[in-house]
Amino acid sequence: MWTLCLQKRCFHSSVSLMKTLKKKSPAEQRWLLRQLKDPYVKASHKQNFRCRSAFKLLEIDDKFGLFQAGYSVVDCGAAPGAWSQVAVQRVNSTGTDPDSPRGTLIGIDLLNIPPLDGAHFLSNHDVMDPATHAKLQELLPGGQAHVILSDMAPNASGFRDMDHERIITMCFSLIDLAGKILQPRGSLLCKYWDGILTHQLQEKLSRLFGSVRSLKPDASRKDSAERFFLARMHKK
Repeated sequence: MWTLCLQKRCFHSSVSLMKTLKKKSPAEQRWLLRQLKDPYVKASHKQNFRCRSAFKLLEIDDKFGLFQAGYSVVDCGAAPGAWSQVAVQRVNSTGTDPDSPRGTLIGIDLLNIPPLDGAHFLSNHDVMDPATHAKLQELLPGGQAHVILSDMAPNASGFRDMDHERIITMCFSLIDLAGKILQPRGSLLCKYWDGILTHQLQEKLSRLFGSVRSLKPDASRKDSAERFFLARMHKK
């Protein structure tokens, strides 16, 4: 009886999926099927992360020890908040571990960011705006952060060179922000799309940080130009 019920349920789910796919454009169909097959999407649902990108940051922190309890972290382009979820746990900003220092997490985005325990979100704020920089200096303990994170990206135009230039410009703006709020020996992790301007960004980071490496976490899709620069030992 149970087997029969399970077969019926799978049949109805398949029929429902086929009906949903028929209503979508070919591009939407490809995206939906990729999401359904993606193990990181499934894992993010299981572990209550807001999106699969959480696993990119988890992998980087596990390998390189980006966070410590008590750290102050600024998450740029934070919506929907998956990276903030990781940082909140790793810096103990909720005070879950009473025997460890309590950290600080401030997230910024042009979009609205749903509330998260242990995080202070600046929704509808522009990371590039000097007024946002001043707000961060008010909110951060001592006006400084140990780590700046950025999973920011522009809305894709479909023109690869243009999108590459726009995201590199965003990364340069983060370097300006680091000059104001990142403490000596602090770290900057920023997403970029590989292209002709990558070398310029790497050179700039290398002048301002003692260590710069390019990373592509396992959770980053293989067919994507997405990579991350991890810059450490800020020379402030």
